[in-house]
Amino acid sequence: MVDVIPKHIKDVWDRWNIRGAVILSLTLQAILICFSPLRKRTPRRLLIVLVWSSYLLADWSANFAVGLISKNQGKDLKPGAPPQDKKLMALWAPFLLLHLGGPDTITAFALEDNALWLRHVFGLVFQAIAGVYVVLMSLPNSLWVIILLVFVSGTIKYLERTTALYSASLDKFRDSMIQAPDPGPNYAKLMEEYKAKKEARLPTKIILIDEPDKENRPKKLEHPSLASKKKKLLTHLAIAQYAYKFFNTFKGLVVNLIFSFRERDESLEIFENLEDPEEALRIIEIELGFLYDALFTKIAILHTGIGTFSRVFASGTLVAAFIIFHKKPNKGREFHGADVVVTYTLFGVGLVLDFISILLFLFSDWTCAAYSSLKDDPDERLSWKDRIFNWLLEFRKLRWKPQECHKKGAHKCTKEGQKPCIKEGADKKESGDKKEGGDKKEGADQCSLVHKHEVLTTRFFLRRWSGSINVFNFIAYATKADVERIHDARGSFRRYSWKIIAFPFEKLNLIIQRVFDRIVKLINDVHRWISHKVNALSREHPWARSTIYPIYFEFISRIPHFIKSVWDILSEFFDISDTLDMVHKTLFVHGEPMTKELWDFMFKELRNKSKYGDSPENAKRISLARGEWTLRENLPEDAEREKMVRYVTKVDYDQSLLMWHIATELCYQQHEKETIPEGYDEQRKHYSNREFSKIISDYMMYLLILQPGLMSEVAGIGKIRFRDTLAEADKFFQRRHIEDKRSVKIATINILDVESEIEPMGVKGDRSKSVLFDASRLAKDLAEMEKTQKKDKWEILSKVWVELLCYAACHCDSTAHVEQLSRGGELINFVWLLMAHFGLTDQFQINKGDARAKLIIGK
Repeated sequence: MVDVIPKHIKDVWDRWNIRGAVILSLTLQAILICFSPLRKRTPRRLLIVLVWSSYLLADWSANFAVGLISKNQGKDLKPGAPPQDKKLMALWAPFLLLHLGGPDTITAFALEDNALWLRHVFGLVFQAIAGVYVVLMSLPNSLWVIILLVFVSGTIKYLERTTALYSASLDKFRDSMIQAPDPGPNYAKLMEEYKAKKEARLPTKIILIDEPDKENRPKKLEHPSLASKKKKLLTHLAIAQYAYKFFNTFKGLVVNLIFSFRERDESLEIFENLEDPEEALRIIEIELGFLYDALFTKIAILHTGIGTFSRVFASGTLVAAFIIFHKKPNKGREFHGADVVVTYTLFGVGLVLDFISILLFLFSDWTCAAYSSLKDDPDERLSWKDRIFNWLLEFRKLRWKPQECHKKGAHKCTKEGQKPCIKEGADKKESGDKKEGGDKKEGADQCSLVHKHEVLTTRFFLRRWSGSINVFNFIAYATKADVERIHDARGSFRRYSWKIIAFPFEKLNLIIQRVFDRIVKLINDVHRWISHKVNALSREHPWARSTIYPIYFEFISRIPHFIKSVWDILSEFFDISDTLDMVHKTLFVHGEPMTKELWDFMFKELRNKSKYGDSPENAKRISLARGEWTLRENLPEDAEREKMVRYVTKVDYDQSLLMWHIATELCYQQHEKETIPEGYDEQRKHYSNREFSKIISDYMMYLLILQPGLMSEVAGIGKIRFRDTLAEADKFFQRRHIEDKRSVKIATINILDVESEIEPMGVKGDRSKSVLFDASRLAKDLAEMEKTQKKDKWEILSKVWVELLCYAACHCDSTAHVEQLSRGGELINFVWLLMAHFGLTDQFQINKGDARAKLIIGK
């Protein structure tokens, strides 16, 4: 009988299966501890897949290895095998328990894993039983002291992981923040006293003393460290301390808790007094980092008294076990050489990984913030410990680099001898330069405004989040055009290497598409030719009509349709078409680096709105605004304003997003030299608002189409509307013969050329959800508004887009925000938390103070 698996392969497996499984388990632990912290810095799918597969395989490999060891303990020794090998392998079982405890850098891959904490309790019990069984089977064993020490260390690690999962499960996370029950004043006792006074005929009444309203309360909530804020910026340590303080306050957002007016006012006072918006960005990124650590790692558990002690004790027992094993004599004669090497590898790599965990623990933001306190006097000299913390945090500060935008604006020097553009590095041009399209005017020079923004360029290993904004443009996708980056923070090596890597895929995709189109065309041409011949033959010969005609038209000609039907069924069943469509869309996604100017703009917009959010009703009204607040605030009250407001109030949110996105792109591609404001500062603001609108617009389209989890409220209908609009765009481009030009500029010109005086729904009806020409009407109305109202449309557009982003941020499920932190983080997560700091959510009961009853006797 022939063996399916050859004997020599079976022999190799018998000799190396346990060793291989143990080494695999150790390798997976090394991958997790080294690569899992990186997933909060980048959304790269390759890294996420690596961490995900290692996370799933880690428990399986450890359990599998324990099973092999326990099975091996019951086997008879093979001839020539060292007699003590089973005793050495018994030492490996507690090592696997140590591996099941997992690294400190990841306890849960997703939030759902935290809900499985009870499964890990059972896992701990049964793994401990398996380990004890292996050890008992190996007795008497001279390594029992070493085994006991490693077993204690592994049990502690497993308990840490289980505790971390338990405390991060959403129910327990919520319970940990709910305050003790407050029965209020003793009603029964108060009424007894009231009754007694009344019976004694004493003039008695009960009044409620409310806590003073916000307007009447003395503003003592501002921390002293902000008292001299205008003179001195916050230190790196103070930034981390504020982040830790607000993390403990606002982590209740994850489980939708309600906050008091005290918490709202304290946060609002501090954020309103921040002179530099960058400080708010740094506070929020550290705060989000704390949130990630609390829900996905052991760090929150380890930064407690018991957690710190258990970690020191577990590491100490592992070091003691290694020393005893190393000093044990005659290891080479008692045990197999390969097994001794494996044991040393387990100890060596385990100690290195433990050392890395300790370093990450010591140099984390948690350590700096939790083991220090805010100074009452901002001028007080920092202690030596705080100076070390501040020095460590300085390495991870945000780093910015000025970078020119790829679009240069046409700047008019309206006064003779005006110098600002030259000081900023603009290149002087002759007036009337045809390239710039300028007309020669008396007393005016035309020059090219070199427009710069400060882009975020923090080093990868020092980041706390990805630092980029992914963007997706509808018209670029519809025309298959290459998208130009507004800013490109990549170095030359990354830029050119990406072009080299992407070039073959782009060409291959283009070749496949063209080959497929030609095959389809060839099949259609052949079908028409054969059909013509069969019809002609059937007309001439009756026998052909009864044989060839039905065979071809009833069977052969339907084969392509049958193949297409089978493909459609398989594609729908296995979700192939959606996957391919998603992969195709990602080819048109690129990352724009966060710019300091964009963050400043959003911060100031929300800070201005926070002045109107002094009541729950106003705060909710602001959070529900989808652009109407900006339009009503910035345009005079007339029919023109109401016409613009209808574009946001009379349409659904997803329809508004897609329509304003296409309109923004149509406006962006227009040549607008006639609408450029005069004055250097006004022009800088004009071009900044133009770029802010473009970036936020493309970012919102990316969220709607490629991040449905963050846009769950409108993801379904948004996808349908996107597909209908894309179908109309494809049909329009084909009719205009521009589908192969791959030019966004040409596409926008053709769209705007279409007469759109009559509303599209009045012509097409509402069966299709397309908004292509509704967006064209909006773009024309914006241009008309700019002429009649003398308002810069880009200022209006940028503010409308901030409102649309804020609406999405506060209507996204809180768990979706937290889940995104494990994939590099998104700008919407920062906006969500910034809105909470400014009190612009409906989770504050700011009008309800702590009223107390008081019994008054006498007139």
